[in-house]
Amino acid sequence: MESLDGVGEAANRVPLVTLDFWLVKLLAVTMGETAADYLAVNLGLGLTTTSVIMSALLAVFIILQFSQRRYVPWAYWTCVVMISIVGTLITDNLVDNLGVRLETTTIFFAAALAVTFVLWYFWEETLSIHSIVTTQREIWYWLAILFTFSLGTAAGDLVAEKFELGYLATGLLFLAIVMAFWAAYLLKANAVLTFWLAYIFTRPLGASFGDLLSQPVEYGGLGFGTILTSLLFLILIVGTVAFMTVTGRGREYQGAEARY
Repeated sequence: MESLDGVGEAANRVPLVTLDFWLVKLLAVTMGETAADYLAVNLGLGLTTTSVIMSALLAVFIILQFSQRRYVPWAYWTCVVMISIVGTLITDNLVDNLGVRLETTTIFFAAALAVTFVLWYFWEETLSIHSIVTTQREIWYWLAILFTFSLGTAAGDLVAEKFELGYLATGLLFLAIVMAFWAAYLLKANAVLTFWLAYIFTRPLGASFGDLLSQPVEYGGLGFGTILTSLLFLILIVGTVAFMTVTGRGREYQGAEARY
């Protein structure tokens, strides 16, 4: 078993699930949606160029994350933000550049995520986020995260745009779904299952509210724009991660594995 600073048990490489965990997760997925739009549309880079640049940056930060042997807030959450952006771009490329229908992308990423979980469980015999103490488990973890973001983008756009529910109604719908999973967890439903379901649905929740804030009024948004929205959420993310770093919140050792 790997050790850290003389401690007999390996340090978990991902954070403990706390209120600020969910806060930064929502901020990150919201920023991922607006930042991808800003880079591709407002800066005029286009989807292809933006995707290449952000994928290269993601690779760099993933390498930095994997070089850690315990949860380090700045490294972990930078990866989450970058994967949020890249996950959005993957779906946008499939839909806008290749003409793949939103229904198809939603089904595809749902199937890809399901296969990832099945293979992860087959090899590791657990999907617990409290057991990410080896490189192999961390690879499965980040692969699942990538597919949750791509799936969430596709599902959120499908409901808000294709089904014409609108950004606000879509956000409230996914908020109700996430709260239902939280209630199920409090009622002693399977903790691993309820965590991952909540994690999946917070992506379209954040993306819907990101679009609501950034999109023009004529398209159903509030018109704040992608620059202001992205900057606001980036500031909030940096502030929260700094708080986590100073207080040490989110760190744990493998002994907490049974909870999730």
